[in-house]
Amino acid sequence: MADELYRGRPLKRPQDGKKKRTAATPARRFAVETCCIVRERNAYAHEVLEKRLETTKLSKEDRAFAQVLVLGVAATWGTLDEIIDMCLNDPSDVKPDLRDALRISVYELFFLKKEAHAAVDQGVELAKYIAPYSGGLANAVLRKAVGLLDTFPFGEPTKDIEALARLFGFPVWLAARLIEDLGGQGALALMRASNEQAPLFIAVNAARATDDEIVKLFQECGVTLVPQDIDGHSVAGCYFVDTPKILMDGRIVQALSQGKIIVSDLAAQAVAQIALPDQKPGSYLEIGAGRGTKTILLQSNALRKYGSQMEHVTLDNHAYKARLLKERASKCGIAVKDAATFDATTLSESDFPEGFDCVFIDAPCSGLGTLRRHPEIRWRLTSKGVTGMAETGLAMLKAASKLVHPGGMLVFSTCTVTKEENEGTIMAFLKSEEGAAFKLKPIFGHGSFATSVDSGASDAHFAAVMVRQK
Repeated sequence: MADELYRGRPLKRPQDGKKKRTAATPARRFAVETCCIVRERNAYAHEVLEKRLETTKLSKEDRAFAQVLVLGVAATWGTLDEIIDMCLNDPSDVKPDLRDALRISVYELFFLKKEAHAAVDQGVELAKYIAPYSGGLANAVLRKAVGLLDTFPFGEPTKDIEALARLFGFPVWLAARLIEDLGGQGALALMRASNEQAPLFIAVNAARATDDEIVKLFQECGVTLVPQDIDGHSVAGCYFVDTPKILMDGRIVQALSQGKIIVSDLAAQAVAQIALPDQKPGSYLEIGAGRGTKTILLQSNALRKYGSQMEHVTLDNHAYKARLLKERASKCGIAVKDAATFDATTLSESDFPEGFDCVFIDAPCSGLGTLRRHPEIRWRLTSKGVTGMAETGLAMLKAASKLVHPGGMLVFSTCTVTKEENEGTIMAFLKSEEGAAFKLKPIFGHGSFATSVDSGASDAHFAAVMVRQK
């Protein structure tokens, strides 16, 4: 099977004859194969899904169900493993690939609330698809799991932090951290929404199309685009799409391939708008540019705001990302003066002696504001990792501040919610020797910009704008 060769070698699966006799549904087989790849490669579920779905022959319904299973398991696997281990005499009795199959069935039982008999029956068949002689063990584990359903999450969530964490499939330490930083209601909203499908927003690239052109195109495809704002402030070129499957329409696919539109979260688009000075800067540096999504958004907004694109230099610490950015920018009609490769924590004035009117740092972070899109983050992250991200952000600010012209802007953004990475990093910078020359510039009447995750709303992003005093 072509999609099973995604990793460069075949998956270890039963002979073709046995696969044809299995009763496991195509969606579940696809899901468990994908989960195996995610685990073995320590990859992001969304990225593996995207690549495998490009070549799959699954029906639309099976594609949708497989996606729910893969992302759901990625989001809750720690809790799923806890339940599976409760049903085993020895957790080591289950090998990793069989555990992948059991996670899917336990997810269906505890989080999708599937009918027990059907979930167990399919779970056994899925286990046999992975390991032909595992049916008996899988049956025993899943029947014990069914017996735990009535007591899940094994405590009162309003009183027991462990039960609350299990209810939403979060590590206990992270649930506690979210409550500390966001308050009870804020943490509850984020955890609940993080298990839901992310809403779809698009950005119209002003370098390739007009808003009217794209609105008309979607109307012709039967979808009405909804312009977006945040707290009453319009986000130019940003639209909510209430029918995600429209992205598979050939006309929309063509618009995406031509760079006329890109998919980007509402809050991310707002940050790319906030990161532009009132007057067109003579020079602009974007740090942490990655594959160029913000680059496109920034220059598209520059066209809207100033009538022309900026002299734009991008920087990332991975050369391959710089190459991808150049290719993508060219396709989208976006001007990039240079795509440099540097460690942004060690930048000095000698690297860019001419300096910049504006420096924008899209900082590496824990990504807790994007759990709907990267569900596995919650189980890979550690408290030490959060602190490390905050330290990196501060180092980037201190280094980049030396490149900002007097009167110029320094913008810092993340896609997370921890105070340590956001407000804490900004305050630490402003108190430092390097930050003494900077003052916060209000954003929409507040000291900083921050969105929260809620059902149907944007991801959580943070931004602060600082101006170097003359």
